[in-house]
Amino acid sequence: MLNRTDSVQAVDLGLTWDNAFERLGEGFFTRLAPLPLRGEAYWVARSAAMARELGLADDWWQVQGALPAVSGGQPLAGSAPLASVYGGHQFGAWAGQLGDGRAILLGEVRTPGGGSQELQLKGSGLTPYSRMGDGRAVLRSSIREFLCSEAMHALGVPTTRALCVTGSDEPVRRERLETAAVVLRAAPSFIRFGHFEHFCHSGRHEALRTLADFVIARFYPDCRDASNPYAALLGAVTQRTAALLAQWQALGFMHGVMNTDNMSILGLTIDYGPFQFMDGFDPARICNHSDHLGRYAYQRQPEIAHWNLFALGQALLPLIRQPDAALAVLQPFPALFSAELDRRMALKLGLPQASDGSRQLVQALLELLTRERTDWTIFWRRLAQQVAGDLRQPVMDLFHDRAAIDRLLLQYQELLAQSNRAQTADLMLKINPGLVLRNHLAEQAIALARQHDFSMVQSLHDALQRPFDEQPEHADWCNFPPDWASQIQISCSS
Repeated sequence: MLNRTDSVQAVDLGLTWDNAFERLGEGFFTRLAPLPLRGEAYWVARSAAMARELGLADDWWQVQGALPAVSGGQPLAGSAPLASVYGGHQFGAWAGQLGDGRAILLGEVRTPGGGSQELQLKGSGLTPYSRMGDGRAVLRSSIREFLCSEAMHALGVPTTRALCVTGSDEPVRRERLETAAVVLRAAPSFIRFGHFEHFCHSGRHEALRTLADFVIARFYPDCRDASNPYAALLGAVTQRTAALLAQWQALGFMHGVMNTDNMSILGLTIDYGPFQFMDGFDPARICNHSDHLGRYAYQRQPEIAHWNLFALGQALLPLIRQPDAALAVLQPFPALFSAELDRRMALKLGLPQASDGSRQLVQALLELLTRERTDWTIFWRRLAQQVAGDLRQPVMDLFHDRAAIDRLLLQYQELLAQSNRAQTADLMLKINPGLVLRNHLAEQAIALARQHDFSMVQSLHDALQRPFDEQPEHADWCNFPPDWASQIQISCSS
């Protein structure tokens, strides 16, 4: 093991470690300690909610050595740091061997709730899997990942989490010279579709079986008793991925770089880079400045998820052995996705279940929103507020075509005729957020952070923990984006 911190005393934060991934064996990873940040490390932001999830004390960050430990400068007692190897398809092309090129898996900890979370430092230096990179993350991308992963959790979306962000003035070159940062992120597992692809494409089928058996035993135990456990695994991942994509689409969320190495085997949102929450609704919106062909446009996300599942199915074929069995569990994806999206869009309308009427209304609304580039989040929040307080005018004011929205609102009232208005309003206000992490909010927080003012990062994080609450103190954050927001360009380096 290349241990960069052998001579440094380990820091004990009171975590209980059980490093299951490490027990898979050396062929799955390289043992490697994090590379300490150059220059003095400093706190950028912390998530109290994630700290509670891990069972950390409220003042955990004040423990001597905590700051360097979560920045890669001191080992955490009980951790077994390593970088895992995987492969993947990037923008539709096989990229060969990839791996944790800027991340170190510290290990797995048991949580007070009876579950477990793997802890990973992202931005912790070069690994054997770094490709033409420096192994570092920059302050900009680290703040975006910290804020969005915790915001998505508060929205109820399956996601990786983040405990904290730390930074230093170590220079890092991207499109411009920036400074380094480290995110300590958490997930039940960071295993990706690409892990399976690596062992299949390299012909290491016994390692592939070991990995699949590990994932089934830990996360999909119901698959063990199936006639074909590996086909059952593929089917279960297909179901989770379909549900996740429906949540993304209903929230107007764009991932931006849905490569197979960025797809979680657990159906989590993982690897926040050039993401965006929709402002003015545009199904063809491409949020990734590096995506020149629009492969990962908003409207293509479900299709790409299905493509990625086929890549996973191909990787599992040496275990499934029967192509027809793999196809049988992959083919339901469009129907699974459509049914879940219909359900979620009906809920956005305050209806407990989808119907022909709700589907027709949603389709007509989407066509109108597209024509007028109506702000996605504000429209749905105002519609919820209309039902709650009979405030029709704020919704009408979002549209130039008053006749069209008037007809649709009348159609909507007919759908609601038999419902309990108070219950409908309550449901709508709990599923249509007033606050999401828009790009311009992240940019403002980043601009201040570059001046060592981290107050907006923390305040924005705290507000994003209550996305469904009315927050008059943050009215500007819930309002329309400024004109300059449309000029923000987010690339894969983000």
